[in-house]
Amino acid sequence: MGPGTGVLTRKLLEAGCRVTAVELDHRLAAYLQDSLGGQADFRLVQGDACEFDYRELMGDAPFRCIANLPYACSSVFLARLIETAPRASACFVLLQREMAERLAAPPGSKAYGALSVRIQLRYAVTLLRLVPPNVFFPPPEVGSAFVRLAALPEAPPLDLQKRAADLAGVAFAQRRKKAIRLLAAVHGEEPVRAAFAGLGLAEDIRAERISPAIFARLAACLPAAPPAY
Repeated sequence: MGPGTGVLTRKLLEAGCRVTAVELDHRLAAYLQDSLGGQADFRLVQGDACEFDYRELMGDAPFRCIANLPYACSSVFLARLIETAPRASACFVLLQREMAERLAAPPGSKAYGALSVRIQLRYAVTLLRLVPPNVFFPPPEVGSAFVRLAALPEAPPLDLQKRAADLAGVAFAQRRKKAIRLLAAVHGEEPVRAAFAGLGLAEDIRAERISPAIFARLAACLPAAPPAY
């Protein structure tokens, strides 16, 4: 995603990879088409990577995503990928260090939040390397990190992942409040209390102490939230 002038794209093609590159800038897209368009293993798609349906774009075969993500759109892109690309077996992304730490954060840590839950329901997240600002030109004001997202072999079904991520969004909306109160406001007090009791969750627990796996089990116990009008 975001091949730019194609430095990494060329390396991937030389290594024998089949590459689908998504580029928004029409000038870069024209340059890439002129310089790499003749290679059989290269496909260029012009458009916004945050708006594609990746199931439609990539089909049903497993694939890996490699991207140097702009800081402003990294969470939007990753959410879009998760929503539409069930066959993305791994992602290797360079992004802002703060965002990387949020993706990898364990329950109970300050960085752990709804995005952590959403990503970790499907991927094991490994922060591979910190990247200092001085390796870029011009140097940004923040540090970066190179992260691997490896698909979990036994991830919850996609519909359950979505429902669990929605629960996390509700529970983290006011992270200082008890999760049971926030969830009860959406799903009803009786079902939520029954689900907490069934899972052995304390009623005073806050979202930051609930693991992605427990959010998935909560989602399986609770009825879907009523539609908002």
